[in-house]
Amino acid sequence: MYWTLELASYLADAPWPATKDELIDYAIRTGAPLEVVENLQEVEDEDENFESIIEIWPDYPSEDDYLWNEDEY
Repeated sequence: MYWTLELASYLADAPWPATKDELIDYAIRTGAPLEVVENLQEVEDEDENFESIIEIWPDYPSEDDYLWNEDEY
C-alpha cells in the first residue's frame, strides 16, 4: 500500500465515518485512480468504521505538520 497526498485527496470528501467497502464504493463512484481503490482493498479491519483518512494512512499530514506563521496574514 502506497499513499501520496494526491491519492489521499480523493478521499477528502468521503462520507466519514465509513467502512472499507463504503470507501471503495465512494472511490469508484467518484472516479478516483485505480491506485486509491487498490490501497483501500489492502486495508485490514473490513468491518470497522474509519473516522478519517488518518485511520487508514497514519502519516497523513495534519495542520500541525505545517509551519503556519499567523502574523503574516
